[in-house]
Amino acid sequence: MPKSDPPDLDWTIVRQHPVKDYHIFRIGQHDAAHPLTGEIRTFSVIAMPDWVNVVAITPGDEIVLVRQYRHGSARQTLEIPGGLIEKDESVERAARRELREETGYEAEDWHEIGVVEPNPALQTNRCYTMLARGARQVADLDPDPGEVIAVEHRPLADIHTMVKSGEIIHAMVVAAFYHLHGYLQGFGG
Repeated sequence: MPKSDPPDLDWTIVRQHPVKDYHIFRIGQHDAAHPLTGEIRTFSVIAMPDWVNVVAITPGDEIVLVRQYRHGSARQTLEIPGGLIEKDESVERAARRELREETGYEAEDWHEIGVVEPNPALQTNRCYTMLARGARQVADLDPDPGEVIAVEHRPLADIHTMVKSGEIIHAMVVAAFYHLHGYLQGFGG
């Protein structure tokens, strides 16, 4: 069956509202015309920098994880290192910086293995996943002033069970492990 052209689903922005700046993100609104009816509706958009997550694997096939308190969920979460990509910073450079700051680890073997849009209904950014093989601790942690982090290691073989049980529940981390699985199976990255 031949592939048909997608229908025109694009909304036309007719008015931008003032933007509120909250340092690491900006919230804006715009009025847009419905592509079929022309009805004008207001939409909110959160503009934020792109993010990077790092799946760091040690020579012993352990994943380097970080545990930290998250204010949105009001609890500690188990995650992989990651954070904002600074302006004019490459994905790999940001990944190297975040891994070093949050864990004290470095690695020489780096691969971009995936990218997702965290929430395209509201957010403008993307989240990249970088694989860092041969990760070794070379320094102490140097977290940002608003971070309190504990580093943990778990066998790579245990990650599926940790996600399935809910021990790892952060959506961007689950997506990163999906990309890792694909990469290791030869169909990703």
